[in-house]
Amino acid sequence: MIRDIIKEAEARMRSSIQALEEDLAGIRTGRASPALVEKLSVEYYGTPTPLMQLAAISIPEPRQILIKPFDVSSVKDIERAIQTSDLGLTPSSDGKTIRLNLPPLTEDRRKELVRVVQARVEEARISVRNIRRDAIKDMREFEQEKLISKDDLKRGEEDAQKSTDEYNDKINAIGEQKEKEVMEV
Repeated sequence: MIRDIIKEAEARMRSSIQALEEDLAGIRTGRASPALVEKLSVEYYGTPTPLMQLAAISIPEPRQILIKPFDVSSVKDIERAIQTSDLGLTPSSDGKTIRLNLPPLTEDRRKELVRVVQARVEEARISVRNIRRDAIKDMREFEQEKLISKDDLKRGEEDAQKSTDEYNDKINAIGEQKEKEVMEV
């Protein structure tokens, strides 16, 4: 029973790390990456749709993103979504494709992005702690219902804490790597 609770908690912790990695992929570094705009929500025929479902996204140059919409009529919608996003990029369009030129990041913008990375990392840590709390709560309920002993509860809590520490270390490593990437000139 305890092993099942720990396995479920670890699966949820893994998904928290995966969500963090996807989230951090959208934070701009010095190079262009399709991840910057893939998840951008575009109002397409009244429905918010991820950009990656509406267009082919490529990187023709290190500091440029090229977006080729599958439907040429969606070019204006995509441009509007980019301009209203917090990317800070201005799209240039020729009617069929959209180019995004990424200017070099200033030192202030890099520091601001590092703060954003730190905030996202902290959110992931909180998520992992909440998962641990839920697992321990489930174990305590089992102990109150006399399904497990106090010793089993104690061991289960220790295992949950070990898993939490392990996943927090992974989260910290991911955050440090992204900070290094952002500060790289």
